[in-house]
Amino acid sequence: MSLPSTKEMLDAGVHFGHLKRKWNPAMSPYIFMEKNGIHIIDLNKTTAKLAEAIAAVKQIAKSGKKVLFVATKKQGKEIVAREAKRVNMPFVTERWPGGMLTNFATIRKSVKKMATIDRMTTDGTFDTISKKEKLQISRQREKLEKDLGSIVDLSRLPAALFIVDISKEHIAVAEAKRLNIPTFAIVDTNSNPNLVDFAIPANDDASKSIELIVSTVVNSIIEGLEERKVSKDKDDEGEEGEEGTETNKYAKAEGTEEGGKPGLTRKPGSRRPSSGGPGARRPAAKA
Repeated sequence: MSLPSTKEMLDAGVHFGHLKRKWNPAMSPYIFMEKNGIHIIDLNKTTAKLAEAIAAVKQIAKSGKKVLFVATKKQGKEIVAREAKRVNMPFVTERWPGGMLTNFATIRKSVKKMATIDRMTTDGTFDTISKKEKLQISRQREKLEKDLGSIVDLSRLPAALFIVDISKEHIAVAEAKRLNIPTFAIVDTNSNPNLVDFAIPANDDASKSIELIVSTVVNSIIEGLEERKVSKDKDDEGEEGEEGTETNKYAKAEGTEEGGKPGLTRKPGSRRPSSGGPGARRPAAKA
């Protein structure tokens, strides 16, 4: 699990915060200094918080659960979508649909609606409706694909959220908090880090800064998935070994039953020894 160096973070502009007049006092522990009216983020604190975050994300990935990536601002949309696709994780980059977590059942119905429309195009139903209805259904399909196409594989609530700019995605943060879903986020100097579980103090406006942090988190997810695969393979090998041992025991038991119990076989023509017990027949006395 490799962390970006201080030089890499400086080159990406991770240390740049917002103007002093836009700051949030809760971010004061993570601010190094002020220069030309702009707050500078302490990169030592960023490294420490990033290490905590990727360790937790790695464990979530290792357990086989999903992490939902959220970034609707233009600087991070393409980056987050690309990185999330690397690990086959769901993401939201167009618009956060209100109630996506708290009203998840309704969102799933909309996703199923997309599948129903796709089925109509393949089973011939589309050919039997009018041209106007076709156009309406096609437009509805495009809208659903734009808003929900990236969460088609999300069949249950995610195990965690990774958010870029919690001020912009405050609805997502509030829904996750209500459902006690862990939240990871890039938090700039104008936001409150206490609203999320794992706050990474960094510049959330520069695309290079977002890419550096998100790619580091995604790399930790890849490591977690690889460890999960290795442990699963070991478990499968162990089960195969146990099955082989049981088979050998069963074969030995069958062989013993067919050949008779050792120590109890008699030679042909030999008599069974008298037990000599109280019920044994005694020879008759001579007259």
